[in-house]
Amino acid sequence: MFRRTAIAAAILITVALVGGPPASAAPAQVASLPTAAVALGDSFVSGEGAGAYAPVADVNGVAQNFPGWSAPNSNAYFCHRSANASLHQANLPGIQARFNLACSGGRPYDITSASNTRDKGRTVKSQLDQLRAVGQTHDIDLVLIGLGSNNSSFTFGDVATKCANRFIADAWTGWWEFWAYLGGPVEQAPCASGDLATDAQMAAAAAETTTAIRALLTTLAEIDADGQHRVVFQDYTNPLPFDLNSAYHKADGRDDSRDKFRDLGAVRYAAGCPIHRASLSAGHIFSGNLGNLVRSAHTTLSAEFPGADLVYLNVQRAFDGARLCENTGSPTGTLATPIRLMDGPTGSFVTSLSGKDKIAIQRIANACVTYFQTCQESWHPNAAGHAVLGQCLSGAAATANRTVACVRSGNGTITVS
Repeated sequence: MFRRTAIAAAILITVALVGGPPASAAPAQVASLPTAAVALGDSFVSGEGAGAYAPVADVNGVAQNFPGWSAPNSNAYFCHRSANASLHQANLPGIQARFNLACSGGRPYDITSASNTRDKGRTVKSQLDQLRAVGQTHDIDLVLIGLGSNNSSFTFGDVATKCANRFIADAWTGWWEFWAYLGGPVEQAPCASGDLATDAQMAAAAAETTTAIRALLTTLAEIDADGQHRVVFQDYTNPLPFDLNSAYHKADGRDDSRDKFRDLGAVRYAAGCPIHRASLSAGHIFSGNLGNLVRSAHTTLSAEFPGADLVYLNVQRAFDGARLCENTGSPTGTLATPIRLMDGPTGSFVTSLSGKDKIAIQRIANACVTYFQTCQESWHPNAAGHAVLGQCLSGAAATANRTVACVRSGNGTITVS
């Protein structure tokens, strides 16, 4: 999950708290409630990039449908809760209803507080308030939460934008030219790991995330009808490979270490991977550190809640062999959404930058800043990717282990062990 979103990366939690039903819940009442699985968190869980987005109730309880491409990005609809999200694609025997409460761009803050009360939040109630409403009508047996990639120190959207913009600026302008961008001049050097998140920022993000999940576990213990539920902590997978397929290394005799390489820039954009090859390792360090963040939260809270059924689900290799630009023909056959922009809030994605000059590139890039919904699906799991993550969740929901890894083999087989 995902603003959401990611590559197209979060914490998925299925918590099983052991114990009898709360004193206020009569046995007959518990037995009569339908069972439910619930997703909370950010874009990696909400289904950003998977399409088929459902209306979302705002803070006033009014269902918000698609408000138009030029609407404020704070609109609840842009939580992008997809019918194709992993929660809906997982095989979950015994579950009678599924509720996707996650929101693209969701932060730890949004678990306990209304998102619109922070900067750049969306007009939705706190995810715990939404969860409490589910608990009034359903027996919650599974909770899926994707959390950690967005926080008060950094967001996935900012990280992705930084590295993609550096590549585009480098491809279309010389070092001596001013690259005009709404956020100011854009550097043209590849991203280093420290450019994405420092150790101190990761530590702060881990603390925020753990605090939010602690509140979730406490709330579940209070509202779950029978007191029995599983919680799965899922981390993130990177939408890009460790290196690009050789077909994307050069174009017109130029690689991305040269100054100005427009043909190569157009080739990589069309394939969904406008990024320096030298930035890829930094991106994988970042996604790996998000995995460490999730694992740390799982370890800490497992000690604090010794009777809880908490499963850490590692999905960092779930897209192996099917990442953007890992094979020729990308983005066809991949499990993640390519970087896609619009030339203004038109509703029509720009699929090729070939032949466009730097002024057009500047205008297209700036549209993403002004109307973030025009590009927020970029680098997130697509519908096929969420089908894979659904298989991962199915395995995590059924396992007797407390730590499992979901891995995609060369022939596309998914194993959870």
